[in-house]
Amino acid sequence: MTMVRWPFLAATNISTTLTLAAVVVLAIGAQWVAWRLRVPSILLLLIVGFLAGPVTGYLNPDQLLDANLLFALVSLSVALILFEGGLTLQFGELRESGAVIRNLCTMGALLTAVLTTLAALLFLQTGLAVSIILGTMLVVTGPTVVGPLLRHIRPVGRVGTIAKWEGIVIDPVGAMLAVLAFACVEALSLRGAGSAVEAIVVGLIKTVFWGGLLGLAGALPTIFCLRRYWIPDHLQSPVLLTVVVGCFAAANSLQAESGLFAVTLMGVLIVNQKNFPIKHIIEFKENLRVLLISLLFIVLAARIQPDAMTGLGWGSVAFVAVLMLVIRPAAVLLSTMGAGLTWQERIFLGWMAPRGIVAAALASVFALALRGLPAGASPRLQLVQAGDVDKLVPVTFLVIVVTVAVYGLTAAPLARWLGLATAQPQGALIAGADRLARAIAQALHDAGFAVLLVDTNRDNIQTARMAGLPTFYASILSEHALEEVELGGIGRLLALTSNDEVNALAALHFSEVFGRAEVYQLTQTVVGVTRQETAGGVLRGRQLFHEQATYGNLHARLAAGAVVKKTSLTTEFDYGAFQDRYGPTAFLLFVLTASGGLQINTVDQPVTPKAGDTVIALVEPVADAETP
Repeated sequence: MTMVRWPFLAATNISTTLTLAAVVVLAIGAQWVAWRLRVPSILLLLIVGFLAGPVTGYLNPDQLLDANLLFALVSLSVALILFEGGLTLQFGELRESGAVIRNLCTMGALLTAVLTTLAALLFLQTGLAVSIILGTMLVVTGPTVVGPLLRHIRPVGRVGTIAKWEGIVIDPVGAMLAVLAFACVEALSLRGAGSAVEAIVVGLIKTVFWGGLLGLAGALPTIFCLRRYWIPDHLQSPVLLTVVVGCFAAANSLQAESGLFAVTLMGVLIVNQKNFPIKHIIEFKENLRVLLISLLFIVLAARIQPDAMTGLGWGSVAFVAVLMLVIRPAAVLLSTMGAGLTWQERIFLGWMAPRGIVAAALASVFALALRGLPAGASPRLQLVQAGDVDKLVPVTFLVIVVTVAVYGLTAAPLARWLGLATAQPQGALIAGADRLARAIAQALHDAGFAVLLVDTNRDNIQTARMAGLPTFYASILSEHALEEVELGGIGRLLALTSNDEVNALAALHFSEVFGRAEVYQLTQTVVGVTRQETAGGVLRGRQLFHEQATYGNLHARLAAGAVVKKTSLTTEFDYGAFQDRYGPTAFLLFVLTASGGLQINTVDQPVTPKAGDTVIALVEPVADAETP
């Protein structure tokens, strides 16, 4: 009897499967550890990649995947990342910051390219070809690094919007500049200086034309089909993924690297249409982006050889220092002239240019392309010197590692020092501005925490403003609120409206901003810990205060004379004494810790106040209840 052999059980296949599984585990594990340690995830991913690759030798991407297949997967992944980035760009954000964003992506990009090229010639001693490629390629910053940093820092004002737009738009701009630079170098090598200008002009026109055309060709039919419900909900994300990949490949086949421009434009057009909701699509793409970024950084970092990094010399250190300390500030200074930005905002933008996965991918691609170039039509040009190409990838990764590490570890403290961010913001965004919401906001405001009341009732908003409370007139569920609300010093949501559905949706809406652990909601009905449902469906936020603390109950007690009271606890008058004085009807709302923190009492995690803390509670008036 002939034995059946299963090829997928071969030892090599099992080894490959285990290696791929290990990469996924390491990638997501590094993301989680970075979140726990509050460090930039990209930095930890690079460290893991170096350890898994050149240090231990466990991961060798070139053996795991064919080089052509690896770079194709990297290119497609970068395209999906930029498309997801385009889905975050709202045209409404350009009203105040459009001029600065335009300048950074044009004048600032050109100045960065020129100065970086000169720095490479001076400090790296590379030939003209590699210097030009480095100069144009390192224009990019990228959403893979800037996005996580901005979520970690959460800056106030315009700088967050400017950095986000620049980080996304600059990637296709930088890739286009690098392609044009390579076309120029190739023309110089093969045909001389006369054809170089022609190559640049023709390449620029073709990139913008084919990228723009394919971006429109992908976005407009997709919008048309989604508006008419021709694509079922469960297929919308897969279909859109297919369209993105197809447009990217088609654009690149017509003009190199025009695909990045096409997919970015496609994302911007889709997110700014108002005919159908795309929240579920954005959520899918965000999850995919996290996975792709994690995998790409580990795989590309694992390809670097230690000898290539250590052999760069002190010139490479000077090159990176000039890039960060001179070139980036100069580009920001030029781009923000006359824009009305404060000096604090200009300093922060000048210290926000980490390089990411696009730079790494471009370096790997151009390193292969440059190896086929001759030395140059003229000996004086010295386009490609011996050993130049071997420096391209190590220098790029050195820039990535240093910029991610330095910017990632210092940007948040710098933003706080400049007054553009708050360390662990504990203020509250409050949905609703009725009597209960105003009483709670007043107590928190008096305790020194930032609050902002959002409501559609003009009378409630007016009353809150007369009490000196910050307000915002809008629906908490509107895109306008999410885009325009100033969240400086605010790190959590309290959904206190009379509508369970609104509260649940607001909690879901802002869980992406604050995280699920920091969105809270008040319910209309009594809800148990094990039965997390409301009249409107699943409880989306953490249930506030107490099982019996419903909207109707709290308002009825306020109408009967109960007050939101702040009481300091001591060793003589501890929380037990407080409960004895005010009785079982006292609902603990918040605890101001002795260290200055704000703890919110919830059904799933009740707070136990200690001596030295201050409690904020809803209590009935007691005749002899003078605060100790």
